[in-house]
Amino acid sequence: MTTVLVADDQALMRAGLRRLIESEPDLDVVAEASDGAEAVQGCREHHPDVALLDIRMPRLDGIQATRQIVAASSTRVVLLTLFDLDEYVYDGLRAGATGFLLKDSPPGQLLAAIRAAAAGDALIEPRVTRRLLEEFIGQRAEPRAVPGIGLLTEREREVWKLLAAGQSNAEIAAALFLGEATVKTHVGNLFAKLGARDRVQAVVLAYEAGIVRPGRPPAPRA
Repeated sequence: MTTVLVADDQALMRAGLRRLIESEPDLDVVAEASDGAEAVQGCREHHPDVALLDIRMPRLDGIQATRQIVAASSTRVVLLTLFDLDEYVYDGLRAGATGFLLKDSPPGQLLAAIRAAAAGDALIEPRVTRRLLEEFIGQRAEPRAVPGIGLLTEREREVWKLLAAGQSNAEIAAALFLGEATVKTHVGNLFAKLGARDRVQAVVLAYEAGIVRPGRPPAPRA
């Protein structure tokens, strides 16, 4: 059973999400919250596998709540937003969210996203992540130092660049003439060295470190 916390300042939205989620035999809503502070407290008390948080909530917004939840637990955070290029999405990903969904996403997509997040998979398709980052990274300062980057091998850097370009493990393996199991090992190593929770976080760090530049997808190198 995958447990879920739902946080939104609109009672009707919370009720709708609860009905949808609990219509599935393997999903259960263990708590609701009307703002970010309640969401943080709910995660402390109920330890849900996944927290669905509206980005824009009173008292404590979804980004600040995400940062606190991720720092204190293994709960995976999925942000909900009305806009696919919401300026706060980038900050939410940087704060530790696994990804985001639009509030008008099809029900099946939402349910699949909850299951994917609970399994530790990246929630949003990597190329969508890239579009978001390219939209907002240009507003940021110069690349920042990312802890652990000096520990990466040359091959891990190559894998990181291709991962940040939105390529799957299979695509990276083909580009670098490696076995898929070998790529998986490299991905795991770079996650550990960079302190990244998942592929989405690794993509965010790649842009922040200047490993990938907006509008300049990395060319594969064997």
